[in-house]
Amino acid sequence: MYLSYYSLAKKPFQLSTDPKFLWLGEKHKEALATLKYGVIDQKGFLLVSGDVGTGKTTLINALLESVEEDTLVANITDPALDLIEFFNFVALSFNIPKKFDCKIDFIVYFSQFLKKVYSENRSVLLIIDEVHRLSKDVLEHIRLLSNIELPEEKLINIFFVGQNEINQTLALPECRALRQRISLVYQIEPLSENETSAYIKHRLKVAGTEKNIFTQNAVQEIYHFSKGYPRLINTICDHALLTGYARELIKITPNVIQECAQQFNSIGETRSNIHSTSHEQPQPECRSHSIICPFVKDITGQTTSSENTNAQIFILPQAESARKRISAQEKTRNN
Repeated sequence: MYLSYYSLAKKPFQLSTDPKFLWLGEKHKEALATLKYGVIDQKGFLLVSGDVGTGKTTLINALLESVEEDTLVANITDPALDLIEFFNFVALSFNIPKKFDCKIDFIVYFSQFLKKVYSENRSVLLIIDEVHRLSKDVLEHIRLLSNIELPEEKLINIFFVGQNEINQTLALPECRALRQRISLVYQIEPLSENETSAYIKHRLKVAGTEKNIFTQNAVQEIYHFSKGYPRLINTICDHALLTGYARELIKITPNVIQECAQQFNSIGETRSNIHSTSHEQPQPECRSHSIICPFVKDITGQTTSSENTNAQIFILPQAESARKRISAQEKTRNN
């Protein structure tokens, strides 16, 4: 409705993950660099977590756009299944033409599948989105899949992507063996106010205009409402453009944003309510050279000792260093 009025070719704030609108802040660049590094360096288990609406699925789609053809990828987007259903979903996602009735049959067949793919000089990547919805039993059996390896090479990379609740699950004693297998961890934080402004401008530009439809004060109100969560930024901006069109406003002002925010707040869409879905404590900024994995301490507060000599300290590459490493590895692969 408001497209022609604001000289837009398409809706700039759709909730769909259109790659044309991809914009990565510093935190998201770091997260994407970590994902790419995990693929290139065959890191095995990797975890990316974040609150609702921080852009986790967008990152997965960006990763899929960059994966080389020699990497066979399965992206599980609805993992809330029992064990056999999950195994069959994995098989279907990898185009395995067989249905399994028991876990032994699947593990034997999947082991042969992984070795065959490896013999063809290809790698396997299993991405599990919404991993926080998995049961502890399924998580444990996913860990067992990582045991299918050769002495000199891992045969599968498994990326966990989910809400912060997964950190609590992995902190449980029964998940100790799994959490020690995770070699890279990244927690996505919301955008800053400056990044929120750049995000809005980018999406408007991709949609067809470089005009500052939102005043600077309006952007401040958008940040105040969304706290930098991309999904909420999209929601409030789309609603504000519709309101602006209905009132024939050339510019979106703070008053419009405040009014739209009140409408969302009336149905409980506030930051406090969103955070109530997660019991996580605030995590530190992820711009340091290294971070402590959110589940390194168990639920008693004692640091867990690693019984796995291959377990790694959870090192988080900074955006620039990670990109340089990835670039160097890609050059090596191409030579």
